Amino acid sequence: FCRKGETILSHKTYFKSIELNPDYALPYSNRGISKKNLKDYYGAIADFTKAIELNPDNKDTYRNRGISKEKIRDLNGAYRDWSKAASLGDEDAAKWARDQCN
Repeated sequence: FCRKGETILSHKTYFKSIELNPDYALPYSNRGISKKNLKDYYGAIADFTKAIELNPDNKDTYRNRGISKEKIRDLNGAYRDWSKAASLGDEDAAKWARDQCN
């Protein structure tokens, strides 16, 4: 859990990291988490999507994008992301998919 000021500072750091290395997935994923914490779900989804394009095997990114999609009531999209995360070994995402989408 981050306080809001820390989240905003982290958010700015991720912008700089992306500027310096735009083909590295982790800063996009981290900035997505920062945006999700700030309730910028559409921005978070965009960052998670870019991170997935760069590294399609990261179960955490699919899980986090699914959470953001759930927040904007895109339950079909959330289910698809949680299912993908589950196929990559994320047991929590598999449980969320069963509990939230069935």
